[in-house]
Amino acid sequence: MKSNQSATLTHRPRSWRKILFASFITASVAWVTWYAPTSVARAEAPALVTGLPSFTALVDAVGPSVVNIRAVEKVKARSGGAGIDPHMLEFFRRFGMPIPPGFGEAPAQESERSRPRGVGSGFVISADGYIMTNAHVIEGADELVVTLPDQREFTAKVVGSDSRTDVAIVKIEAEGLRAVQTGDANALRVREWVIAIGSPYGLSNTVTAGIVSAKQRETGDYLPFIQTDVAINPGNSGGPLINMNGQVVGINSQIYSRSGGFQGISFAIPIDEALRVSEQLQAQGFVTRGRIGVAIDQVSKEVAQEAGLKKPAGALIRGVENGSPAAKAGILPGDIILKFDGAAIEQTPDLPRIVGNTRPGTRSTVVVWRDQKEVTLRITVGEFERSDQAAAKASQGDQAEKGVIESVGLQLRALNEEERRERKLPHGLLVEAVSGAAARAGIEVGDVLLSASNRKLQQPAELAKLIEKQPKDQPIYLVYQRGDWVQYTAIRR
Repeated sequence: MKSNQSATLTHRPRSWRKILFASFITASVAWVTWYAPTSVARAEAPALVTGLPSFTALVDAVGPSVVNIRAVEKVKARSGGAGIDPHMLEFFRRFGMPIPPGFGEAPAQESERSRPRGVGSGFVISADGYIMTNAHVIEGADELVVTLPDQREFTAKVVGSDSRTDVAIVKIEAEGLRAVQTGDANALRVREWVIAIGSPYGLSNTVTAGIVSAKQRETGDYLPFIQTDVAINPGNSGGPLINMNGQVVGINSQIYSRSGGFQGISFAIPIDEALRVSEQLQAQGFVTRGRIGVAIDQVSKEVAQEAGLKKPAGALIRGVENGSPAAKAGILPGDIILKFDGAAIEQTPDLPRIVGNTRPGTRSTVVVWRDQKEVTLRITVGEFERSDQAAAKASQGDQAEKGVIESVGLQLRALNEEERRERKLPHGLLVEAVSGAAARAGIEVGDVLLSASNRKLQQPAELAKLIEKQPKDQPIYLVYQRGDWVQYTAIRR
């Protein structure tokens, strides 16, 4: 019995070893069964980023279409000696008098020379030489020199320029150029790779890369911009922004900078907007835009709640211009425009953009929110004054302030107190120079204009404004004083 008992005790440790071993095997199998497949599944998940892209093919495709644009201005320079009137020279010779030093020299000559004004970029949009760039690149230039990637140079002429969108079209006399392919700016996704090609600081064919940082970025200008972190510096303006398909999706136009150099934020004009402007520039040399004559503001959360809107949307009408299309349509201050011609106004800047793209004279529908309900109105879109017309008016205004009225050929100034007292006149404009229509009407230097179309004249700007409003086929009747006589005449343009 002792022997059997001893045998039993001897084998007990071995049975526990078997149990432990069996438990280990079971755990191992469980690990292999459950954990291993999970590990394999994780390892097989596709990576979201596999590496940095190569831009070589994009540059090869688009690079030959990107040009350098040099803006040149003409400045006058004087050369030569002091010169002398030939009659005075003959006087000295005839009477045997010594000729003063320098009098025998050739008279000073005035000549023009070219001076660089700036450098920018552009890209070919048609094989026959049409090139798109920024309006600010060509602004104020007397001459534009376009250099192609093969180093050929051409003098370009301006087809048209639009300062509101900062888009311009120039033309060179060349054939067989490689035009860019344009893409859909709306299809761009934030964080998508893009590249730029241009001439920063005059370094032509410079390539920089980055990503789309944001879309529909409002900067206070007429268009919503594409924001990127592509390095853009002075000279890149007007160059293309290119997507990964080798298509131009924007025109590099602005940077946000406190130093003047690139600081990680740049803006591009969406190519679809630029092409819309380009079509008008090529067809007529300027851009026609619609207007309705309202001052607008953002619809804040508080305004939306007060008005009974479910969410902040639309454009709040702050003011309506007298006699404008909006006034004639019945739009009132305090209205919120929700739709224009069926297009929803999600944000305030949407309204001027949609109206601007509407042809003047179009009969459109506008939905406004008034008294906590929608009201549908009909409106005839007016025409927005072109930037060149506005500039011309501003120039005329500046000239009028100086007393110059070119349209009728007058240069005037108001009588001072002493002159009014001597001539016994309470008011009047002294004629200092006369030509054109005013001269044909008999006006002479020294005359004093007293009234025009029965309106007393005290400042030149008053006459300039009256002439501007008067139809060209109608004469301007003037009363003026010459010596002791007060006379009457009509200026016909």
